[in-house]
Amino acid sequence: MADEPLVLGIETSCDETGVGIVRGHTLLADAIASSVDEHARFGGVVPEVASRAHLEAMVPTIERALKEAGVSARDLDGIAVTAGPGLAGALLVGVSAAKAYAYALGKPLYGVNHLASHICVDQLEHGALPEPTMALLVSGGHSSLLLSTDITSDVRPMGATIDDAAGEAFDKIARVLNLGFPGGPVIDRYAKEGDPDAITFPRGLTGPRDPAYDFSFSGLKTAVARWIEAKRAAGEEVPVRDVAASFQEAVVDVLTRKAVRACKDEGVDHLMIGGGVAANSRLRVLAQERCEAAGIRLRVPRPKLCTDNGAMVAALGAEMVARNRAASDWDLSADSSLPVTDPHVPGNGHAHPHDHVHETAKENLYP
Repeated sequence: MADEPLVLGIETSCDETGVGIVRGHTLLADAIASSVDEHARFGGVVPEVASRAHLEAMVPTIERALKEAGVSARDLDGIAVTAGPGLAGALLVGVSAAKAYAYALGKPLYGVNHLASHICVDQLEHGALPEPTMALLVSGGHSSLLLSTDITSDVRPMGATIDDAAGEAFDKIARVLNLGFPGGPVIDRYAKEGDPDAITFPRGLTGPRDPAYDFSFSGLKTAVARWIEAKRAAGEEVPVRDVAASFQEAVVDVLTRKAVRACKDEGVDHLMIGGGVAANSRLRVLAQERCEAAGIRLRVPRPKLCTDNGAMVAALGAEMVARNRAASDWDLSADSSLPVTDPHVPGNGHAHPHDHVHETAKENLYP
């Protein structure tokens, strides 16, 4: 246990300031400060509001995580941070904080990929990832199918959304139904009391000539919105629970169908589901049913680890340390469109010109 890397991870890609600390595959702390309430009145995340919230929450959240883990900052073996993809301003806050802490402590810095982190977090729940692993990542900004043969160096995109992500569609339909923001949890809640077969909504990109692994939820979103508008125009009551259940079923049907197909086509017997929408109860049930029928082992982290958090960044950082991957340079910057094919942003291996500052910094800042 003591020989496993102790890593602190910082996640600020969107509206949550997450700081996690892991030792190997063991989660020691998962501190989160969310600004979701500040965005709710706008019906979506406002980048400037998110960035300012990260600035205010960063230091207290890091201190809370260190206290929760019962470790000193000087004991860390590395600092990991989401370098992308995400909101540029929000990412910059996290990257700047990580660089400052790593520099002051004299610890290696690892800029890692947000999507790869969502895959790696499952190691904190179910142990080491099988290689290869198929991953279905679904959130407000991403709906992706990824094949990982090495989470630190080889993640291959199989398919992605061509328009709205699944989580984004949940938010928009919740807004049309006047259910508030964020839409995922509230749609899930209403759907439990509705009939998923009450209304037949379209399944995007499921025709024989459509891309096998890509997703599209824009047409579904429009179809649901028009159905609701037609009901209201006719003076009829909208059956909110049935709409929620039928819409949700259309989304999870497509997600699970394509994920299982990708596993079969690639000969992969493990499917991991991550991202905020992975907390959806119906997605979990249907995925389990279809994976069992296909002889595929399903891995889904507990809901708290599915949403954006620092633990997932720390998990990937710990894997980087354990596999001796190159640390990032001090000129690491945020990349809002960092491709998933880059699980981390390695440095050039050259010595840093101001490394002599570290010893003095450590003595002054962390006595």
